Amino acid sequence: MDHAGHIEDTRLAEALSERYVAYALSTIMSRSLPDVRDGLKPVHRRLLYAMQQLKLDPSSGFKKCARVVGDVIGKYHPHGDASVYDALVRLAQDFAARYPLVEGQGNFGSVDGDGAAAMRYTESRMTEVAKVMLDGINDDAVDFRPTYDNEDHEPVVLPGFFPNLLANGAAGIAVGMATSIPPHNAAEIYRAACLLIERPEISIQELLDVIPGPDFPTGGTLVESREAVLQAYETGRGSFRTRAKWGVEKNRNGTWCIIVTEIPYQVQKSKLIEQIAALMEQKKLPLLGDVRDESTTDIRLVLEPKTRQCDAEVLMETLFRNTALETRFSLNMNVLNHDRVPGVMSLKDVLKAWLDHIHVVFVRRSQHRLDAVLKRCEILDGFLLVYLNLDEVIRIVREEDEPKKALMVAFDLTELQADYILNMRLRSLRRLEELEIKRERDSLAKEQASLEKLLGSEKRRWKKISGTLKILEERFSKGTYGSRRTIISEPPAEIDTSLILETEREPVTVLLSKEGWVRTIKGHGIDPATHRFKEGDEAGFTLECQSTDKLCLVGQAGRAFTLKVSDLPGGRGFGQAVRTLCDMAQDDQPLALFVLGQEEEKWLLATARGRGMIVSTKNLAAEKRTGRQVFNLSEGEELVSCIKCDGSHILCLSENKHALIFPLEQVPEMTKGRGVSLQKMEDSPLKIIRIFSLDEGLIWKEGQRVRPASDLSGYLSRRGAKGRLAPQWMLRK
Repeated sequence: MDHAGHIEDTRLAEALSERYVAYALSTIMSRSLPDVRDGLKPVHRRLLYAMQQLKLDPSSGFKKCARVVGDVIGKYHPHGDASVYDALVRLAQDFAARYPLVEGQGNFGSVDGDGAAAMRYTESRMTEVAKVMLDGINDDAVDFRPTYDNEDHEPVVLPGFFPNLLANGAAGIAVGMATSIPPHNAAEIYRAACLLIERPEISIQELLDVIPGPDFPTGGTLVESREAVLQAYETGRGSFRTRAKWGVEKNRNGTWCIIVTEIPYQVQKSKLIEQIAALMEQKKLPLLGDVRDESTTDIRLVLEPKTRQCDAEVLMETLFRNTALETRFSLNMNVLNHDRVPGVMSLKDVLKAWLDHIHVVFVRRSQHRLDAVLKRCEILDGFLLVYLNLDEVIRIVREEDEPKKALMVAFDLTELQADYILNMRLRSLRRLEELEIKRERDSLAKEQASLEKLLGSEKRRWKKISGTLKILEERFSKGTYGSRRTIISEPPAEIDTSLILETEREPVTVLLSKEGWVRTIKGHGIDPATHRFKEGDEAGFTLECQSTDKLCLVGQAGRAFTLKVSDLPGGRGFGQAVRTLCDMAQDDQPLALFVLGQEEEKWLLATARGRGMIVSTKNLAAEKRTGRQVFNLSEGEELVSCIKCDGSHILCLSENKHALIFPLEQVPEMTKGRGVSLQKMEDSPLKIIRIFSLDEGLIWKEGQRVRPASDLSGYLSRRGAKGRLAPQWMLRK
């Protein structure tokens, strides 16, 4: 049936949903998430299989990477060659993969972030680790499926007697989900797997005695608490804090410097040095005098203090807090199980899934070997019949028109036996060959009995698997990749760096213009009129503070932002737009700017419609650039006041000249909300709001006399009332 020109009406939402779901499933199952059984994504699996087909074993020669990539994209993986080559390069980088699956020859990049040479220049072959993963792939150990063009076949999963998922880790972002698994030590994983075979009920806490944490290829020091590591492995989600490995090197004349020999995983050394240098220029590392890179094949970063009296621990603490010398690696063990269903697994679940896989592989390989033994025994039995009746066999072959059928009838042979007898060479009929066949037949009979016992007993199978894992454990506990690289350490004690900040503490004045441009001027007592602003702009807020302070910026949209004075631009010029320092909306305007003090302070927020609430300093502080939404405003509403709660009573004056005074304690303190009614406004907005102490009286304007409580008593009422007409002294301009 010809469908050309056929148009079918479909709702856009349904069409988009159907196509997006298909895309999401493809991304999750065929691109981003690894299989729990071999720990590989499709592109990595196809790379290794293509290299195996090219016979790029560890003992063979290298071949150009372009040849490997060409085979992969031509036969198995119809995607761009650049992405496939990038995947190949990562498998070969010893600073990216804990146990490289590919051995590279040529430039494969560096820890500085340098890229690899083009694939036409580099060569590759498999490593011993990859050989272990592929071992048994030709023994019917795993299922195969047709390739994308149905011209060839590829493995669904690799046999994988190497615990690649945990040993090399994985990272990927799919649709609606992601995975992030750090590398671990293979010998420790084998040891834990053997314990799990012996004691299936073993707890993750006991497994932690064997696998204390990740083992990154770049080393470093793990400084996460055991409780946090345990929780991460139990839930499959968490993070691991790692620090650079460092030591103090003594120089002449009593001077010293710090030598960093290992940096955290996935931190580019060149960018790390750039970050340290930038912070030094911004004077955010006051104890550091200089940084040098003296690395060769091994990492060696030299950090020189400004003075020899500086404490090395304190210096490193400032670096850990401000640079990538300390990082967090997230754990999200979101993988595809044996049914290709994504899910987050615990450490024990991952180990068990891998063991179940290699048990299936072991059974299939054993059955494949048993089938081969039975077939060979059948052939050898036919050969022995030939030697017993050699003359008759020769007569049948010479005289019969259909010797195959005649042999099968005369000696009760199978078709397989008859075929092999007819294909025998004449020299195989010598006497010595008969003895060899009998010996081989006896040996195969013993192997057959052993295989049948093995396949008939699950206990025997697990014992055999455990023995194999112990051999592999010993193999991977020696050599280049054997010993643990990442040191497991206790969480470091808190080091007080306040003294460091004191050395850089200096008085500054913050100028925030009405158009939202902010800058700092050294010193106090600054007159804003003496400083230039952009055309059409003028001074808005002037705040005297210290260079180590944090500021709170409250916008009319009810959102509070936290700014560090040290992050604000200084010197000449108009400063920097405050919206580049925090995510304040374009239609939002600054309402208040004040210092976030050490002591707990309270602030009154009020809207033009006469609603308000009290918020404490801790609930105004925000860690992120996006700030914190404190006051939930209705449409068309905005904040008009943010004042410190320094007094006992509140005075509200509306545009319709009604004044109301009520106790401050009647306004509730909230962390977030829409506030409560302060004054019944009707259609008149709030004009002025004040907080004062009734006992001390009220100074309405600077230079005027104090209005005692007796002058104000007529306006005292409860919160939410309309109030009375204000006296003339309140209304005078």
